[in-house]
Amino acid sequence: MESMESYDVVVVGARSAGAATAMLLARAGHRVLLLDRARFPSDTLSTQHVHRPGLRLLDRWGLLGPLREGGCPPVRHISYALEGELMLEGPVPVEEGIDAVYAPRRYVLDGLVADAAVASGAEFRDGCTVTGVLTGDDGRVTGVTCRTDGGATQEIGARLVVGADGMRSTVARLVGARTEREDAPMTCVYYGYWAGLPAQFEVHERTGRLIGVVPTHDELTLVAAYFPQAEFPDVRRDPNLAYAEALRSTAPDLAERAAGAHRVERLRGTGSQFNFFRQATGPGWVLVGDAGCHKDSITGTGISDAFEQAAALADAVAEGRGEESGKGPGECFADAAALDAALHGFAAARDRLMEPRYQMALDSAGLQVTDERRGFLRWIASDPGSTRAFLSVAVSHVDAAQFSPA
Repeated sequence: MESMESYDVVVVGARSAGAATAMLLARAGHRVLLLDRARFPSDTLSTQHVHRPGLRLLDRWGLLGPLREGGCPPVRHISYALEGELMLEGPVPVEEGIDAVYAPRRYVLDGLVADAAVASGAEFRDGCTVTGVLTGDDGRVTGVTCRTDGGATQEIGARLVVGADGMRSTVARLVGARTEREDAPMTCVYYGYWAGLPAQFEVHERTGRLIGVVPTHDELTLVAAYFPQAEFPDVRRDPNLAYAEALRSTAPDLAERAAGAHRVERLRGTGSQFNFFRQATGPGWVLVGDAGCHKDSITGTGISDAFEQAAALADAVAEGRGEESGKGPGECFADAAALDAALHGFAAARDRLMEPRYQMALDSAGLQVTDERRGFLRWIASDPGSTRAFLSVAVSHVDAAQFSPA
């Protein structure tokens, strides 16, 4: 065992939530170590769409420009088709100078934010697996134990351990974070990348199926197919057959375009569309992103959720320090009571942010098209202003109820 290092913050998980958290805390002057068991750059399961709040944060952090310059295509037209008949379409709404949708490959996006964390002063170690947490006599988490790819083990001290290690969070398990709410999985999803497929940002839906389409890096188009969770055993027996059937039956125009294109890479998919809230914080630890709240990916808000939670945590820590305290960035963590109060403030902010989005995801994951909904969408389609407002739901976190007819 090597001698123990010590940091203000150890962030476990270097994807959207973790890399953004490390970057923001490092920019605030904290001594931060970012860990991930994967070797970067690496891909991960994701439908990739960054909603408008996430794009605003990338822009504020100085990263949206580099993302564009790195080859992520701007997508400026959006369409929603119901049962191959009713069509709502138009330009992506312009807000705060952002006039496009972006869906970056995760090995590009996660690497970009992790690099920004390093440039901000954080230390990053990939290929490093957390195996345990350190605790004091009072039970407070005081650091982590980890193992490198080469088999070396180390204890690392920290005044705060951030679990940003996803749905199956090791940190959450090690600290005993309780599950506060859990709902049954509702969908499964498979997606592939297509070359030569002309497309914009598209959603095609019928009862029991939803198809999402968006261009991404390398002149490829991501096409994702959602199925009810009950069909997962059949779908995974032959995902290529199920995927092709979903395109033909739900989006015949898209299937026709795909006939002149070709799919690259293998189909990716999962039936682990878990829905839960975990306890967000405890003495010396906090969970961010999917580690603390995971929901069905059908609304595509996960990356933006992660960025917004990272920003909320950084803000809570800054407020907990207080400008009038005169303490340096690292010193604020020495006051455990003040840190815990700040983390509880973050937990409340997380719940306010995520509860409506969680419910919207569950509602959407039902994959049910009712007569009432058809009528509602026909009413929207009859009015250009309502159509624009409805389409904004696809790129922003907007309560769809506000568009209901009086």
